[in-house]
Amino acid sequence: MSRSDLWTVSELAGEFDLTTQALRFYEEKGLLSPRRVGNSRVYDRRDRARLTLVRKFQRLGFSLEDIREYLSLYRSGRPNAEQYRDGLAKIRRRLAELEAMKRDLEEAVTELLAMEQDALDRLTKLEGAEKT
Repeated sequence: MSRSDLWTVSELAGEFDLTTQALRFYEEKGLLSPRRVGNSRVYDRRDRARLTLVRKFQRLGFSLEDIREYLSLYRSGRPNAEQYRDGLAKIRRRLAELEAMKRDLEEAVTELLAMEQDALDRLTKLEGAEKT
């Protein structure tokens, strides 16, 4: 199809490095709503923009349900306070989750470094005893 404002499922999938099945899955989840031309799905600029947001939100760790809820509040050309409030709540929740994960990782790194040093100390002591 390759018109500047419409994409086939394979064209859009290729552009986003996805499978056609992934696009169909997003459609089933209510994240995309392509038109039909005959038996073919056709994606427009709105679908492409939504897919860009879906991929970005997924990369940041948001669930598909969170993404669907956020997108369901979007109204083209009309700022929507409810969407911004919902997005802000989701962002804050995700930040809290990531901060907790960061603390857990920092603790794990600290513990592993201590274990590594202990193992090195024991090895050095053991190797020193074997030389005598």
